[in-house]
Amino acid sequence: MDKELIKHLQKLADKYEISSFTDGDPSFVLKRYKSTPETETAAFIAAMLAFGNRHQFIPKIELILETAEKQGLTAYSWIKNARFKDDFPHGSSKFYRFYSYDDMHCLFEELCDVFERYKTLGNAVKSLMKQDENLSAPSDILCSLFPRSRIVPKGKNSACKRVHMFLRWMVRRNSPVDLGLWDWIDPADLIIPLDVHVLEEAKKLGLLPETTRPDKKAAVELTKTLDQIFPGDPCRGDFALFGLGVDI
Repeated sequence: MDKELIKHLQKLADKYEISSFTDGDPSFVLKRYKSTPETETAAFIAAMLAFGNRHQFIPKIELILETAEKQGLTAYSWIKNARFKDDFPHGSSKFYRFYSYDDMHCLFEELCDVFERYKTLGNAVKSLMKQDENLSAPSDILCSLFPRSRIVPKGKNSACKRVHMFLRWMVRRNSPVDLGLWDWIDPADLIIPLDVHVLEEAKKLGLLPETTRPDKKAAVELTKTLDQIFPGDPCRGDFALFGLGVDI
């Protein structure tokens, strides 16, 4: 790989992986609460809604968190105690984009089930990883906890960008942005959160072929390439590829 390209991407990662990155980004939730269960829950909800226009989805994230906070609760305790059943509207009308209020209730219900069985989302993933004889990826295990929820990406070929973004937040260490709360997962095992922007920037740099589609195969291939630039921490490349679009 071209040494100048490697240096350029490393400099971009240095420039953009700073604490102010969370301003106006869905990762703003990472600074909102103190305890791990509270942060995990808010971050997971935020990640699942983080698609489309930031000016549209961030207010939706805020609405959910503020609905709980008005009751003197965090999103974690609000869901754990099933308060959402009374406090959050029901119905088939859309909450955000193609997801309805009932879709959000399904997500909350499955989170409530996870908390009842495992206490926290992190405990659930950790427990299932220990049980899994096939050594499934953390993202596959996380998605398996939400079999009914439409809002949690699934599918053998899906890039599952929002799930991988959430895992980046939880797993990467020593970052001014990502929290490293799940220190039992190796950052080297993460997959790049691949969306259209990241894909297009990767194509421009020759990191992926021009014909590449935004699917799981592409996310895995790009992660392998980024591991050559950021050894043992390929998802640091997410900040660099983000920076490419900003620096134009």
